[in-house]
Amino acid sequence: MNSDVLRWLQAQLGPDTDTADLAHRYEHLGSARAVALEVLHERIAVLVADPLKVIVNGVATIDNSSNVAALERQAAQLGEAFAPDDPSPLNQNALTTVQLSSRPRR
Repeated sequence: MNSDVLRWLQAQLGPDTDTADLAHRYEHLGSARAVALEVLHERIAVLVADPLKVIVNGVATIDNSSNVAALERQAAQLGEAFAPDDPSPLNQNALTTVQLSSRPRR
């Protein structure tokens, strides 16, 4: 994993994300987008494993439902974002020139 990929992953996941863990995941998964999605899905799973909303009347309220929604939106936006290890968009939409010639008349 090169420094551009690492910077992109840290921009997507936060600067405090363990770089050794990111490097291991990148080696296993092979793409920055897959690494970012895996980390985001793990974060969502951790939040959903516990009750999303806890209310102790008159004392405290904890609501993680907006955090789950934000992580899901971020995961959806990763599908549109350009990762540094993605194939060049020019290769996907390459223009081809074709020489046209007239057919002989009968």
